[in-house]
Amino acid sequence: MKTSRISFAAALAAGSVLVLSGTAFAHVSVQPGEATKGGYATINFKVPNERDNAATTQLEVNFPVDQPLTSVMPQDIPGWTSNVEKTKLDKPLTVHGKQVNEVVTKVTWSGGKIEPGKFQQFPVSVGKLPDNADQMVFKAIQTYDNNEVVRWIEEAKEGAPEPQTPAPVLKLTAAKAADDHHDAGDKKTDAKNSGTDGNDGHGHDKAAGDHGSDTTARALGIAGIVIGLGGVAFGVASRRRSA
Repeated sequence: MKTSRISFAAALAAGSVLVLSGTAFAHVSVQPGEATKGGYATINFKVPNERDNAATTQLEVNFPVDQPLTSVMPQDIPGWTSNVEKTKLDKPLTVHGKQVNEVVTKVTWSGGKIEPGKFQQFPVSVGKLPDNADQMVFKAIQTYDNNEVVRWIEEAKEGAPEPQTPAPVLKLTAAKAADDHHDAGDKKTDAKNSGTDGNDGHGHDKAAGDHGSDTTARALGIAGIVIGLGGVAFGVASRRRSA
């Protein structure tokens, strides 16, 4: 009886976790969740259908005006039509030596359907990403075919619980230091010229040691097989005698 109660309590707790996590996992989000500051990236707005009796028919994503992107190119998705809206800048930006007078502020996808229990990703190539910020917040609006509208626009606050309808967030990280390929190439060249495989003149000794170890291991292995076969033969002979 006690065991049954424990099992029931465990099942109830697990069910509660699944219910709570199910809500969290159903948010409209950005995949992947990180990109490099000052660079270009392809991101996906992942949109799950949270309803059992309605299909998602439209997604509207608003780009932050205070973090203007000079390039936003949505990828074609079969069955969906994308509409890109731009706005003029009060102060033009210079990108790759050219002046940019307008930036994308909104992309809307419509015409398709995300059925219950399904999800859809909406890929977008974006850049140049800000180099003076740690994140970008994209406010999204999801529309269902029963005219229900869910606004994923709430911004999370540090130390506070996650909002019920959080806005998709793209974290921006500093560029990683590139590997020093020059040094690596120099080491390979030196190793090739010296015939040492980059081991400071001890490559030959190491190879000889490896060869000797390999020979010894093989010899021990063969000896072990012979001894094992001898043991098997002895056991068979003993059984025959006892019989």
